[in-house]
Amino acid sequence: MSLPAAPAATVAELVRGLAAKRYSSVELTRAYLDRVAAAQPELNAFITVTGEAALAAAARADEARAAGRGGPLTGVPLAHKDIFCTEGVLTTCGSKMLANFVSPYDATVVAGLRQAGTVMLGKLNMDEFAMGSSNETSYFGPVRNPWDTARVPGGSSGGSAAAVAARIAPAATATDTGGSIRQPAALCGVTGIKPTYGRVSRYGMIAFASSLDQGGLITVSAEDAALLLGPMSGFDPRDSTSVDSPVPDYTATLADSLDGLTIGLVKEFFDDGLDAECGARIREAIAVLEKQGARVREVSCPNLPLSVPTYYVVAPAECSSNLARFDGVRFGHRCESPKNLTDLYSRSRGEGFGAEVKRRIMTGTYVLSAGYYDAYYLKAQRVRQLISADFARAFGECDLLLGPTSPTPAFRIGDKCDDPITMYLNDIYTIGANLAGLPGMSLPCGFVGGLPVGLQLIGPHFSEARMLNAAHRYQMETDWHLRVPAAFA
Repeated sequence: MSLPAAPAATVAELVRGLAAKRYSSVELTRAYLDRVAAAQPELNAFITVTGEAALAAAARADEARAAGRGGPLTGVPLAHKDIFCTEGVLTTCGSKMLANFVSPYDATVVAGLRQAGTVMLGKLNMDEFAMGSSNETSYFGPVRNPWDTARVPGGSSGGSAAAVAARIAPAATATDTGGSIRQPAALCGVTGIKPTYGRVSRYGMIAFASSLDQGGLITVSAEDAALLLGPMSGFDPRDSTSVDSPVPDYTATLADSLDGLTIGLVKEFFDDGLDAECGARIREAIAVLEKQGARVREVSCPNLPLSVPTYYVVAPAECSSNLARFDGVRFGHRCESPKNLTDLYSRSRGEGFGAEVKRRIMTGTYVLSAGYYDAYYLKAQRVRQLISADFARAFGECDLLLGPTSPTPAFRIGDKCDDPITMYLNDIYTIGANLAGLPGMSLPCGFVGGLPVGLQLIGPHFSEARMLNAAHRYQMETDWHLRVPAAFA
């Protein structure tokens, strides 16, 4: 396979190139669209490519720059996970249920990045309704990992991670309910950031589990994430969970020294389930951070091992409620010739939802049912508070927490489809941050058997700037984030 050359390695380079007039936005956009067309048959990273609209937006961006009205991001191409509503464009959520849904409005995240001048290349493939850890549950077929197309890219934001890793999009929006930004970023060797719950508006982001879902980014570098996070963050009165807190300039502190920074090594993350070679890459990364001036100490979060069972009570309960609206009446898939209302509901939902979504709806309905609510859902919420308290105590001793993002490198497509529990355990190191509403990041820190390994950082609420600073300083000393799969170089 031969792809046209990528215009640049990072968004930061694109910003500088556009400012220096080394190329126009139209030229950039056309170059990325050509790479998408060449790579799509191999990766299946996109669901919808908006080529004509992208070139028109790029032309407007060039006009704005020529008139002196452009900002730093004006004319920079990117792509959106297909969970964000986009006016006049298909928003499928990776499901047959919404395979024909054209959104009448933009999600706040999409509107913010559009207002900043970015150009949308299209909508990215994902696990159906964001339910999955491998991007194999999509109605539109699995996404493939650019480092080895026989392997998964991770999920649910697998399309976002694969697109950025293959450099067919310089950056992508994504969402994280239990690790769905950080885990695919780790498996594809790119940078992913999940902000604090409430930092980024959920308006126009199709809900999976409302108390856990959070929009974020997958980029090549921490610097790129810092450039893009500001325009998509901030208070939104249309989202009742949005937090009214000032948004800092995330680029201002990127290069600050790490002298005096205390990083906690989470003891529970280094368990028997962690691949030994992955653990070795994490410890090598720790040495780099120590060389930069950070102090590392071990901390314990004893309730963290309960994250997976807690999550798989809370998340399905919320999904069963959120997905009740997809009934074949108002919007979404509708069965042919229903006999009556019950037949309409049952066949529309039965045909529209895939197996994993049905599994989680049924689990959630069960744990919320009379006689089981206290035994399961209420108890899970109590354990969730214990996990949050563990994090709070840890942050009394250190500034950031560190550990692996995923227990293993990317596994082969189909390997875990018949074993949901094993699949769920792929998120064992990421779920805790969602349960506590904390920001988290994954950044590349090496390879095992030719496959990327991800280092995870977790911070206190609204500490995105500090995480980005630590990640950027690490990436100044390493080049793992700049490595590109040979087939897509």
